[in-house]
Amino acid sequence: MRIHAAMQSNDLVGAWQIAEEGRRAHPTDAALADAAGDIALKSGDAVAAAAHFETACMLAPQVLDYVLNHSIALQRLERHIEVIANLSAHEPTGRKVPKYCSVRALSHRSLGEPQKAAHWYDAVLALDPRHPRALHGRARAAIERGEADAVRRFDAALSVNQGDADLWLGKAQALDVAGDINGARRIAEQLCAQAPGFTAALSFLSGLMLAAGEADFGAPFRDAAARAPQDPNIPATHAETLAGLDHALSAANIAAEARLRFPNMLHFALLEAVHAGSAGELDRAEAIFSELPKDTPNRTVHEARHRVRTGEFASANALLDEAVSVSRWDITAWSLRDIVWRTLGDARAEWLHEQEGLIQIRPLAGRQGLIEDATAELRVLHEGSAMPLGQSLRGGTQTRGILFHRTEPLLAELHAAILATLGEYRAELPVFDPAHPLLRLRDTPWKLAGSWSVRLTGGGDHHTAHIHPQGVISSALYLVVPDEAEGEDQQGCLEVGRPKADLGLDLPPVKAIRPMPGHLALFPSTIYHGTTPFTSAERMTVAFDVVT
Repeated sequence: MRIHAAMQSNDLVGAWQIAEEGRRAHPTDAALADAAGDIALKSGDAVAAAAHFETACMLAPQVLDYVLNHSIALQRLERHIEVIANLSAHEPTGRKVPKYCSVRALSHRSLGEPQKAAHWYDAVLALDPRHPRALHGRARAAIERGEADAVRRFDAALSVNQGDADLWLGKAQALDVAGDINGARRIAEQLCAQAPGFTAALSFLSGLMLAAGEADFGAPFRDAAARAPQDPNIPATHAETLAGLDHALSAANIAAEARLRFPNMLHFALLEAVHAGSAGELDRAEAIFSELPKDTPNRTVHEARHRVRTGEFASANALLDEAVSVSRWDITAWSLRDIVWRTLGDARAEWLHEQEGLIQIRPLAGRQGLIEDATAELRVLHEGSAMPLGQSLRGGTQTRGILFHRTEPLLAELHAAILATLGEYRAELPVFDPAHPLLRLRDTPWKLAGSWSVRLTGGGDHHTAHIHPQGVISSALYLVVPDEAEGEDQQGCLEVGRPKADLGLDLPPVKAIRPMPGHLALFPSTIYHGTTPFTSAERMTVAFDVVT
């Protein structure tokens, strides 16, 4: 009662002192351990909260509330696999409790399991049809799975929670997917007008404007910054959006303006240096790097990239050694290492990416006719897709969301065929090597994270050179390839290992892959890759990242 009274008065320190006093007097009392966990969670200490809730569960394993509180703390720590394991032991009782079903649904969704998340959100709604979180979560799952009733589900969620801006954004996204671009834009414009700091809405509206062919697609960010000049997230997102579409100089200038408004935020100085260097303004970038404190977060890798541009490869190499010593498997650092080592003639470049079997193209392990069927299915999806913000695609369209989270049976079949082909790829990799960013995971279970389809239609459409910094292995499954890919100039080919153009290096690719329909290209995520432009016909691929 004393703890409850203190918390009602927002006296978390007092509540904590009472809880500690009570636990010393009654160390086997589960309720006091649970109360201590509640205080820690409200104080923002999820680690301590999880420990206290775990104690409560050990003292009273039959009490479902303690299990749920422990699960919520673990969710704050992104330990979702443990959450599912703990909740599964209480499923017979828990499935009758809305909170249990809701907590479990959230962890399944966080683990990239939208089908299971949808199942548990449906279980919540069967018990409580107006449960706000379940209505919202189920609507999100509907978008992720490509369900036709996503708009209706967002309307149902809004009927019990009209004031949730994220729900309104979800409805706008669902309308966009359904083809009601005008309806989506109206909602997005209202959200940006009412909540200028809602950067997700700004990005969505900017994407709609880009898809509509509007040159000034960054206007939502500029207008929001004028109305909320105290919000640093607006210019930060604006700069990254511009840079992601090759407007590096504009991005640098946005960062420079933000530096004046937020002089104590070193992030904007680093952003200006990064994008100025990408735009070719090396002296401007050099001046900023010379002033930045050495301990600025993420500085090391970015300065290494700058040293590559200025031709100081030994300095770049030293900086990358430092970066890897802090973050051992940072994909960006390893991708730059590849470029530096190849330029310096370092034998480690061959070890990193040129061993036999690391870069492969192999036929898809699927039934005859699967490629043709998948192509027809994906063309339908591409009719409602657009070029995304902030990615490597230049022209063409990319499917929304995670492709293999959708409900179409044909996509599930394609997913299974890709997993089988991955198994064949793994079998032909070099031996396990604990020092290698990919081969250290040679015998570790793999799964797909992120999957999408890209359709290019000529006129110079292509992918700029890029990496996938969240993956272990990257890919391209060829469904349709242009006739030019068979010619001597190999238009529309995949170049693995050619650096980004803004690095200013004339370094050839490690391997140029001629695309073949029904074949899957696989290569380490630590190597740059892009496509050469082509002028006619069509090129359609499915891509994904492999993670552990």
